[in-house]
Amino acid sequence: MPKANLSKDEVKAMLILACERIIAAEPMLSEADRNLGDGDHGMGMERGMRASIEKLNAAEVESIEKAFATVGMAMMSSMGGASGAIFGTFFRNGGKALNGKDTFDAAGLAAFLKAGVDGVKQRGGAAIGDKTCVDAMEPAAIKAAEVAGESLPEAIKAVAAATEAGKEASKPMIAKFGRAKTLGEGCIGFPDAGACSVVVIIDAFRDFIVA
Repeated sequence: MPKANLSKDEVKAMLILACERIIAAEPMLSEADRNLGDGDHGMGMERGMRASIEKLNAAEVESIEKAFATVGMAMMSSMGGASGAIFGTFFRNGGKALNGKDTFDAAGLAAFLKAGVDGVKQRGGAAIGDKTCVDAMEPAAIKAAEVAGESLPEAIKAVAAATEAGKEASKPMIAKFGRAKTLGEGCIGFPDAGACSVVVIIDAFRDFIVA
């Protein structure tokens, strides 16, 4: 049955599902990165999510904010490199926006995504159109703000669709960051690997919430 809002324990379960989905998607994410870079994105994300599951299960989650922050800190400490910093920032900054929240609803989803992508943009300097994870994150945040007054199941379905559309929109772009930047027009036709990871995460959120 779809969930109108999530408790801190349900948020923890949702995050664990997202981690498991990333782990399962490692071959796809690695292939996406091989098309544009050195192919290590999937393995890095898998490592970060395994560490996140371990940390989430190590103790009772104190709050919704803490659940998201736990994932962010685990990714930062276990992954290294750009992806660890970027996705760690996404979860940590997003979690901070939920300080004091007892439940996770559509407004909380919007707050999490906005703070998360704002942190990523500030840290990495990327914007929509640069062929990075921001191309999936920012459309998700924009859509979440638009549907913040709706039910959580309806909101997350709309956000997941916007995230997928953002990833697809990255295909014809020429990369402006990372190793893909050196490919020039050679990266046209492939989605950004980080954007693919964002889709996996948000799709997991959707599946948990609407189930």
